[in-house]
Parts: sequence; C-alpha cells; structure tokens
Amino acid sequence: MHYLNISFSHKNSTLEIREKLSYPDDEHLRGCLTKLNSSEAINEAILISTCNRMEVFCSCSDIAKATQHIFEMLSKRAGISIDELEGRADIYDDSSAIHHLFSVASSLDSMVIGETQIAGQLKDAFRFSYDSGFSGQKLARAMHNAFKCAAKVRNATDISSKPVSIASVAVSNLKSLVHDLSGKKALVIGVGEMSEITAKHLISNGADVYIMNRTEEKAFNLAENCGAKVLDFEQLPHAINEFEILFTATSAPKAIITDEMINTCTFERYWFDMALPRDINCSHGEGINLYTIDDLKSIVSENIGLREDSARAAHGIIGRAVVEFFEWLNTLDVEPMIKEIYQKASLAAKAESKRVVESGYIPKEYEAQAHKMCEQVLKRFLHDMTAKMRSVSSESKSDMITGALQFLVQKESKANVLDEYKCEHMLKGQK
Repeated sequence: MHYLNISFSHKNSTLEIREKLSYPDDEHLRGCLTKLNSSEAINEAILISTCNRMEVFCSCSDIAKATQHIFEMLSKRAGISIDELEGRADIYDDSSAIHHLFSVASSLDSMVIGETQIAGQLKDAFRFSYDSGFSGQKLARAMHNAFKCAAKVRNATDISSKPVSIASVAVSNLKSLVHDLSGKKALVIGVGEMSEITAKHLISNGADVYIMNRTEEKAFNLAENCGAKVLDFEQLPHAINEFEILFTATSAPKAIITDEMINTCTFERYWFDMALPRDINCSHGEGINLYTIDDLKSIVSENIGLREDSARAAHGIIGRAVVEFFEWLNTLDVEPMIKEIYQKASLAAKAESKRVVESGYIPKEYEAQAHKMCEQVLKRFLHDMTAKMRSVSSESKSDMITGALQFLVQKESKANVLDEYKCEHMLKGQK
C-alpha cells in the first residue's frame, strides 16, 4: 500500500488553471471520486478543492498507474493537456505525501501562513469522501494524524496566534486603499466562512455591511450573527453600481457579475473576488479596481516574513510527526502480533508442563504429552480471538483494538519474562 498526493496550488498553478480544476459542488465532487476509485490501482481517495488548491490524496497499490489515471481524468475534465498538468503538479508519494498532508493541515502550505480555514476545509473533504464510501481506514489514519499534528503546531508555536485568512488579508488590502472604512457601504455576496470573516472584519472597521445570497434565509442568519443588513439577491445588477465596496465568495459554477451588468459610475469601486471559480468576469472598466486571490500576494509575502520563526519550528514538529506516524503504522499489522501471541502461549505451555513434571504431579515420561495438551488448550482458546482480530483488521475501529492489544502484549511480555525467571529459580531451589 502506498500514499499518493498530486497537488495543484497557488505555488505551481495560475488562478485560471485552478479554476478549471476546481469542483464547485458535491455532485461534481462525487463524480470525480467515483472515477478516481474506478482505477484498480486506487483503493481510497480524497479530493481537496479550495480557492488556493486542488489536490488528490489517495491510497494506492501502484503509484505509476494511479498517477497516470489521475492525470488522464483531470485532463479530460478540465480540458488541459496531460503534459501541462504533469509540468505543473507537485507529486508526493509515501513519506513525502504524508509530510505534505501534515504541512497543509498545519497551514504551512497555505498562501497565508497560519490561516485558520484550511483545517476545516480538509475535515469537510475527508468527511464527504468517508461518508460517501470513497475512503476508509488507510486515509482515515493519515487524516487523523494530520489533524493531531496541526494541533501540536498550533499549541507549540504562535503561528496562529493572530488568526488570518484570505478574507482578512483582503480587508487589510482594502484599508490600505480606502484608509478609513467608517460609514462606507460594503456588499458581501455569499454566506460561507469566507464571507462571514469578511463581514466581521468590515464591521469591526466601521463599515456599513449588507449581506446578499441566493437563499435569503441564510443571508438573514449571517446578518443576524455579525450585525449586518440583508439585500435581496434580485437587486444584484443595481447594487454593483451603487456600492463602493464589494466582496464576493460564492460557490456559483460560473460568474454572477459580468460586463453587461456594469454601468459607469462617478466614484471609485473596490471589488474583491475571493471565489473559485471566480464570481466576477469583467474587463476592468474605468473606476473599477478588481482584486482576485492571487492579487493579494504582496500582503501574503509580508505575512510569511513575520511568521518565519514559527514556520521553522512548525516544520520540525511536522518532520517528527511523520516519523512517528510510520512507526505507529508498523505496529498495526495484526499478523506479527498474532504470531507473538502464539509464541507466548507456546512458552507458557512449555513452562507449565515442565513445572507439573518437576513438582511430581505427572511422571517424567508423560512430559511431552502434557506439553502437547497444554498447547492444544491454549490454541483452542486463542482461535476465536485471533480470528476476530483478522476480521476487524480492515475496519476503521481496528486501530484502537490493535493498539490496545499491542499494549497488552508488550506488558504481558515483560510479566512473562519475570515469571519465567522466578519459575526457573524456584525449580532450581527445589532441586
């Protein structure tokens, strides 16, 4: 079994490429995962699609075949040649795949180092795949340890001490342009986490915020939560020509703002499109200052510099976590554990048959039969137990079971060594 990760992110792909590779809704996501798992080389898969990345993380039996299958599928869907995809993608396998996953979960691979959204996005991606039957024990192990590693990074460093996100960076950029947001009217389109963070940052800086969404009930819920007002989605064509400030972060499959909706205005407009696929498709008319995710890199670079020491410490934590993960994996194979249990049973049978002979309970000539009888009793007792161990070894709960058994076997091993030592010296004393 191998781990494989194929990553397209802000580091290696343009916004246009990431847009073509994105999966805007559950229906498209489910279709992709179905195609991924149709390969004989892939047995479990997760697809991570955010504004900054599109990644396939899978468990596979053949890395080369799985990689070829993934590129062929993505090429056909996105209309991008396999050569270009291969030239852009970062490909990680086995330990490097786990290291990359842990880095992503710990927000070290994000455009904004230390941002707080990626952990939730990873959890959502895994939950969708697991609940839909596209992933199981192998990826569950990796994801569980990724989140555990991310928690260690947060607790041991100050990388997330001042939570940041693309949304907060966008508002910071706006403040550098407008200077004073007090009393400025701002429209936020969408009701996801990005929109909520944006609205709260704008309100905390004195802006008069309006929420707009296709589902009005969700707009009212967000507005109530952060102290904003609600604007009917049907007013969008009018609103974009009335509001000076606009932030949009919807999950729409295509642009919701286009050139034909835009009128000439007498004031400067500041638009921030934080969606992928993008919500705004316009030719940057006069007086419109349009910023996309990739336009925020100057502030992002400053953020990376400020968090450099914390990032260095975090990388050390991740490196140790990867080593510990693979060491832990090696302890979960039930066959060596079952073999060790039977070896201990055989030693116990030998010690007990020897004890009863030495004590005079059974004649010396029957020692071999006594030993065989003890072994058979123990094998019969252990048969159902070890059969159950094998049957649950592929289930997600098996890690907890095998971990407990490993602890008991190790503890029992120490006790047996001590018992055998005492027994041997007791018999010597009787002689």
